[in-house]
Amino acid sequence: MLFNSFEYLLFLPIVFLLYWFVFYKKPAWQNLLVLCSSYFFYGWWSWKFLGLLVFGTILDYSFGFGVASQNPKKAKFFLWFSIINNLGILGFFKYYNFFAIQVRAGLGLLGLHTNPFLLHIALPLGISFYTFHGLSYIFDIYRGKQKPVKNFIDYAVFISFFPLLVAGPIERAGHLLPQVQKARRFSYTQAVEGSRLLLWGLFKKIAIADTLARSVDLIFSNYHNYNALTLILGSVAFSFQIYADFSGYSDIAIGTAKMMGFELFSNFRFPYFSRDIAEFWRRWHISLSSWFRDYLYIPLGGSRKGRLKAVRNVMIVFLVCGFWHGASWNYIAWGFIHTLGFIPLLLLRRNRLNSNEIVAYDRKLPRLKELWQMCATFTFITFALVFVRANGIHPALGYLKHIAESALHQPSQLLRLPGQLITLAFICPLVAADWWLRHDERKLRTPKNKVTRYALYFILTIAIFYSFTCNTNEQFIYFQF
Repeated sequence: MLFNSFEYLLFLPIVFLLYWFVFYKKPAWQNLLVLCSSYFFYGWWSWKFLGLLVFGTILDYSFGFGVASQNPKKAKFFLWFSIINNLGILGFFKYYNFFAIQVRAGLGLLGLHTNPFLLHIALPLGISFYTFHGLSYIFDIYRGKQKPVKNFIDYAVFISFFPLLVAGPIERAGHLLPQVQKARRFSYTQAVEGSRLLLWGLFKKIAIADTLARSVDLIFSNYHNYNALTLILGSVAFSFQIYADFSGYSDIAIGTAKMMGFELFSNFRFPYFSRDIAEFWRRWHISLSSWFRDYLYIPLGGSRKGRLKAVRNVMIVFLVCGFWHGASWNYIAWGFIHTLGFIPLLLLRRNRLNSNEIVAYDRKLPRLKELWQMCATFTFITFALVFVRANGIHPALGYLKHIAESALHQPSQLLRLPGQLITLAFICPLVAADWWLRHDERKLRTPKNKVTRYALYFILTIAIFYSFTCNTNEQFIYFQF
């Protein structure tokens, strides 16, 4: 089931009313409702893959007790058993074809021609996300940060809570499980905040991301037919499309959870206002970047064992991050490009320079230096995202090559604004709103005047329904990851 569908607009109110007005007497009843609703939500997409989700949940629930053993050998055995199980299932569905094709190509270079068996099935929705939920639970038990959960329903809700099931945020047991286990009371303020986030997330996804998608798809699929300026603006449009798409999803997820009394991790903190790549990764897909930091970068030694090993660890994290996003060389190239942007900051000890401060915190506008830094960082991010949008590394290189050739051979074309990119105007309200809200991503600052506030809600709602009728009902981009 998609957040941006009529089915969800029926599903959510029904669950909300049952949750607060029928099953409100006991948290156990609420949790059972949430679990059943989550399985229905996932099964709406594919009932056959619902079995895979339940199977993985049962295994990690069971492994948790073994990992908690006082016997170190037994604990480590179950730890590795869980890792192999989780990564094995993920690898089979997501990476088997990639490796089979690479092996075939490698053997072909040696003169050995093979015809390996390839899978012809859809990638299970959300498998990369709920696999990381389970692994974080197991890792935290092994480290002594989390005790095994005795109630299976509680654990299953943690893994499959429908707002975050298919595209995050990637939660930690220590943060979400206590909320699952405690009694929850309806909060009008929390419900209103959640509803606002849900409305804003739908606007970003349907009115902005899906509208930009039409131009982006046209340009990237026919890039040979366009000049340099069109291709540059097309890549800019995709940068805002993927941001509006994924941050819109996160807003809907966090807003839905708020309406049900849960507080999820923030996943975006206005990343396009970042002044360097290190700050960008503290603001973009925060739950994933912090997961890799805590469960890969730090266990590898982090930056504690010298500069060279720190560089090695950064490179490993970004390459794994790229591969996590997709089983293709263009995603690995995207990760490598971000490695090249991050390592100079690490070597110069400037990777924590903008760690906490919000840009222009006490000013209405940024300084010229800050504006330059944000523009330079955004340009770097947009360049790298060409490899994410292109269907393979060769189309990505071809896209960039065509920009360079067109700019060199037809420089006058740089002055001609392409008419079909009028949809770039949809970026302006997003940037303006993000700048206005940059102090707190979880609370939308709305007008104090009631008439103005409700007029704004009405305008957003009309824009959502109008865009919904004009655009294709697009899946969220991160569903493919």
